[in-house]
Amino acid sequence: MTEFLITFCVVAYNEEKNLGRLLENVYSQSYSHNLIEVILVDSGSIDATRNIMEQFQNKYSQEFYGIQVLNNPKRTLPAGWNIVLEHYHGDAVVRVDAHAEIPKDFLEKNVIHLEAGDFICGGYRPNIIDEDTPWKRVLLAAETSAFGSSFADFRRKGKNRSVSSVFHGAYKREVFEQVGNYNEMLIRTEDNEIHYRMRKAGYKIQFYPDIISYEHTRNTIRKMIRQKYENGYWIGKTLGIVPECISFFYLVPLFFIIGIAITGILTFFGLWQAGVLMWAIYGITCISMTLAIVWIEPKSSLCFVLLPAIFFIIHISYGIGTSLGLIQILLKKGE
Repeated sequence: MTEFLITFCVVAYNEEKNLGRLLENVYSQSYSHNLIEVILVDSGSIDATRNIMEQFQNKYSQEFYGIQVLNNPKRTLPAGWNIVLEHYHGDAVVRVDAHAEIPKDFLEKNVIHLEAGDFICGGYRPNIIDEDTPWKRVLLAAETSAFGSSFADFRRKGKNRSVSSVFHGAYKREVFEQVGNYNEMLIRTEDNEIHYRMRKAGYKIQFYPDIISYEHTRNTIRKMIRQKYENGYWIGKTLGIVPECISFFYLVPLFFIIGIAITGILTFFGLWQAGVLMWAIYGITCISMTLAIVWIEPKSSLCFVLLPAIFFIIHISYGIGTSLGLIQILLKKGE
């Protein structure tokens, strides 16, 4: 293996509960520390996030190629990633969320694939919980299920393949030099858009199941609802800015909201059959998905009977967010 310099970066806001654990993972990496640059970007945190970053910098600067702690005054993720792109020195850059965990061979495996000729690579990213309780297992089941979350490639282990996107991806320097920086107009969908540009520029995004990282599931239903609403909201806004980068699957909750509205109007005028059919199909699907999860879940509990309600709340939150985001961008264009 040649002396391939890899830059590991994190953009964080108020992540004092998670960041320390992730930085311990970084220190435990099997790849040579003198070939790892670490860039930590603070987005104006009001907790101990920046202190944790600076403590890591002060303690381990001599062991790594370098550790930078930078400010992100705009406080958004795409702005933070762009700050990284202005300051990193690596042959490639790996971006990881602050509420993630990585095994000790994470960087080493990314470098192996990059040195073998890939320009963009990533791998399997399952969700995990920070505490093994019945309620958090239910939230994890809802997040892990394709019905409750998405069909994204990184959620399915599968085999080596080209994909449309990766989570916690690694990118060679020339990729960003060719396609440019992140679009700062897109707060939650910057990945969708830049991966679209990368594919359009001719780059293949390679998925390898041996590259594994973990993402912590939102540990309360309130946080999960907020996450889904905001994700949906930015899908809606992106439809009015760069619609070609949005997959059909992201629009299913929007169609659900539209279906509720249309069948509600039809029922008001006495045409109730369409509404009954729609809700019957949805209800059967919710119950079927719940039973499938309970069948394979070794630690299922009575809490799992709440899964259909959680699925419904997730879909409504996401769909309303998408509707409002799309409406807002359409109204702005009409001004």
